[in-house]
Amino acid sequence: MSANSEKERLLYDSEQNFQLLLNIIESVPSRKRTISIETEDRDKNFRDVMMHLYEWHAMLERWYREGMDGDTPIMPAAGYKWSTIKLLNKKIWESYQDITLTQALKKLTLSHARVMSIIQLHTDEEIMTKKYYKWTKTSNLYSYFAANTSKHYAWAIKKCEAIAKSINEAEIKVG
Repeated sequence: MSANSEKERLLYDSEQNFQLLLNIIESVPSRKRTISIETEDRDKNFRDVMMHLYEWHAMLERWYREGMDGDTPIMPAAGYKWSTIKLLNKKIWESYQDITLTQALKKLTLSHARVMSIIQLHTDEEIMTKKYYKWTKTSNLYSYFAANTSKHYAWAIKKCEAIAKSINEAEIKVG
């Protein structure tokens, strides 16, 4: 596929990375998909990664809605600064420990579709022009969209590949 615009490239990369992410999860036998791995990392299973992405979609949707309504969104979230992002991510992790992987996948799939729809609403100029919208300050919509879709999915792919590898290696040792 040749993207004719940055918007098309963003949509394409986001969809490709999202599908790759789902494929990694599906590559693990369904009975093993909820296993948590031994790691020093925050995210120990597929659900943790899915809910992290979901919550960042939810924050992006809030920033977007508030910004487009003429308000100045609190970023990244109330009570947090970009410098305290690790604390915010830990809070996100803690708040979703009772969610099942099935619920997480459903929530993420729906939030992904909503974010893709938001991106579709805009022209290339609106997405790529810095300061086009007051709420993006010195940045552009692209930086917000890419950070919470294609680029975030690339991070999640690495996490999920490590989780899948650990699960599969454990299965080989047991088998």
